[in-house]
Amino acid sequence: MRIAPLFVAGALALLAAQPAFAQANTKLPDPVEGALPVTVEEITVHSPAIEGNLMGESAERQVMVILPPSYASEPDRHYPVVYALHGYGITAKQWMVEIHAPQTVEGAFAKGAKDMIVVLPTSKNIYNGSMYSSSRTTGNFELYVAEDVVAYIDANYRTIPARESRGLVGHSMGGYGAQRIGMKHPDVFGALYLMSIGGGSAKGPAPLSAEDLAAIDALKSPEEAVDLPFFALAELAKASAWSPNPNNPPLYADMPYRDGEYNADVVAKWNANRPMPMVDQYIDNLSRYTAIQIDVGDADGALPGAEAFSDVLSSYGVEHDFLVFAGDHTSELGYRFQDFVLPFFSENLTFD
Repeated sequence: MRIAPLFVAGALALLAAQPAFAQANTKLPDPVEGALPVTVEEITVHSPAIEGNLMGESAERQVMVILPPSYASEPDRHYPVVYALHGYGITAKQWMVEIHAPQTVEGAFAKGAKDMIVVLPTSKNIYNGSMYSSSRTTGNFELYVAEDVVAYIDANYRTIPARESRGLVGHSMGGYGAQRIGMKHPDVFGALYLMSIGGGSAKGPAPLSAEDLAAIDALKSPEEAVDLPFFALAELAKASAWSPNPNNPPLYADMPYRDGEYNADVVAKWNANRPMPMVDQYIDNLSRYTAIQIDVGDADGALPGAEAFSDVLSSYGVEHDFLVFAGDHTSELGYRFQDFVLPFFSENLTFD
């Protein structure tokens, strides 16, 4: 374990953290002197992996691309790519606000990180989050990231199309997505950074009130779910990702409880999608990464899951860094991205 510098101090560091599932108001880091401007492009990527999903979710996906300062001036140069996954309740463009991109990307380059391309794919759906999982109900968001977006970026930008030159990072639900996709696709990515791992680290489904369950039962289409209370919507998002049921219209998913009791078969499906039950079977894949880094706040609800994941990696001898900083789930996201995430990939990806 390495202890990161204190990002916040005093009472803020002592707050009991809850996972942040919506747009967070995060601190803007100071500008870095001499930082050069990057280019930000908003593109649409068609995803065959998401086509035909039972929810009717669009296969045309918003993707944000950040090109380094040298991209336009050095037309023969090719670049590594970092794929950055957002959390629950927000889009890629909203996550850019939370990490204060492009300023923090420009700052990272000005402070010595090598020029690279940063790609932020949107994985928000009708239920606010895909969990980056594979489901006939939601569509296959694993392959959307690992295949469709990667293939599009390699075909349309000057990348170095090799796993050693691709990094994967995510925060909260995106941290879970980076865990999940990273475990399954070491042939695509070469370095892995997990921030405040969320989404699938909890021990089981959260209990919902009878009123919330009744509201879910009353839905006649996925579109009506926008009026659900927040935690009810989040549980429905997980159900559509982890317990899909093509024979259960109109939502095509099974909730893990009925009449106040857990359905053991459905809960088993949810547990099979948690990182801890998954990690042992994918430990050889994780061993292939050039580097793995995990960060989490000491007042972050994601801390126990992050510690457990780090402990398993250590038990198998998988080298990684585990950073604990003073703060909660979204403390200093911009600073973390600028001074930790991009320098990590600068050191651990292969450059042209």
